[in-house]
Amino acid sequence: MNAVRYGDYSRDVSGWFLGMTGAQLALVTVTGVPALLALNAQAWALLVIWLPVWALLAAVLLVPIRGRAAGRWFADLCLHTIGGAMGWTIFGSRAASGTAENLSEADLPGVLAGIRTHDGPPYGHLFTRPVIVQNSAARTWAAVARIDHPGIGLAEPGERDRMGAGLAELCEIAARTELIDVLALQVRTVPDDGAERAAWERDHTRSDAAPLAVRVNALLGATLTPAAVRTEAFLTVVVGESRISRAAKESGGGVDGRARVLHGVMAEVESALRGPVGCTAVTWLDSATLAAAVRTGFAPGDRGQLIAADLAAANGAQLATGVPMAAAGPTQARAELRHYVHDAWASVTDTILLPDSGAVLGALAPVLVPTTAGERRCLTIFLAPLPLDRATRLVGREDMSATTGNELRARMGFRQRARQRRDTERIGAADEKLAAGRALVRPAVAACVTVPATWPVDEHGRRLAASVRAAGFVPLRLDLAQDSGFAAAAIPLGVGLPDRRGRR
Repeated sequence: MNAVRYGDYSRDVSGWFLGMTGAQLALVTVTGVPALLALNAQAWALLVIWLPVWALLAAVLLVPIRGRAAGRWFADLCLHTIGGAMGWTIFGSRAASGTAENLSEADLPGVLAGIRTHDGPPYGHLFTRPVIVQNSAARTWAAVARIDHPGIGLAEPGERDRMGAGLAELCEIAARTELIDVLALQVRTVPDDGAERAAWERDHTRSDAAPLAVRVNALLGATLTPAAVRTEAFLTVVVGESRISRAAKESGGGVDGRARVLHGVMAEVESALRGPVGCTAVTWLDSATLAAAVRTGFAPGDRGQLIAADLAAANGAQLATGVPMAAAGPTQARAELRHYVHDAWASVTDTILLPDSGAVLGALAPVLVPTTAGERRCLTIFLAPLPLDRATRLVGREDMSATTGNELRARMGFRQRARQRRDTERIGAADEKLAAGRALVRPAVAACVTVPATWPVDEHGRRLAASVRAAGFVPLRLDLAQDSGFAAAAIPLGVGLPDRRGRR
């Protein structure tokens, strides 16, 4: 029995006219006005001189180079240079400098600077208090859950298809709530630090054990632990302020009112995760566990110390555990052109473009496989369900653009290519499914590799790109925006990729 191949998607923004957006069409038209005036005045010399200039300006505006037009590259490079000259690309934490006044206040770099955390009201029958993440810059509210899933590697094809249908049902639930902006599913493959194994050995070591057995066990631990990995997964539910504000007023207003609205959304998402998606455990993080998740996102090597302290405290030792939110971020960070340096670690982040041929569920698994011991891989999938009216307008615009392009090509005598026919069929299928009540979802994927800063980070970035290509996808390095890409790919706070639409 073959696995289902998912390929019913299209370009996020197809443009108003022949793939051009409104701004691009206006700029190309304005730059072509001198040529039309010269033609009208029969100034042939001016026309011959201006036509190459017009073609060059159109190429700068329209031709993509590694995901961005040449004009956009120049603008981004200027902004990055200005940021470097002003010192905006370098971060130093207040905790490291001794100026942190409130240890419960987050102090994070870059796009995470607007993050604030709040302890919400009791939730569920256990009366836990999940932390509410407020992003002042993006005007969003979020809740983060740690999820346990058996995986699909050993699942039968029928069971795997049911899990895929469950994920689609989760997206439809998110769309029907009319509250959720983004569902961010993050998976980390972390090098095993051996903290749990060391604690188990201390508790179960016998004084009369055979010397040979002790030596063999120590040799196995020293050999296998560095090569072992641990997988952890998070789901972040992000709700926009524009959507939650009215319902929050009805629930009492303020942070508690927004938290109560989020609790209802969290309950719906949790029921879908435990049901059709097949998760075995869903734990909504409180302030302490979220701070630890953020800290291990920036510094994977700190997990062993945090776990060892928790285990020792559970056994009665008197010592401090966890990490305050003010110290969850890096002490120092620096955004380079093609990688991001944070404390003693360096990271490279790629976005992942969907293949035209489609993909099966679990096709991104090779991206999470480290190529060497000590390497950390992260993968975050952003699922943004669109409201029904917005999805209808988007599909209608794509249908109009495809129809106009096909008619123009037919009148000019060009034969319709196979990709163009397939795109037209995809738009028609999306329209049919949308009319049947299915949800239209905007996906985005970011992958990140983290290694010690003394390692050749560019080489590990090339290995990450090779893993993406081996999985059947197309990697795209987030040059000049590695700090934002790292925050999206490795930190479970619901911060997504930059809002620039392009190829999907």
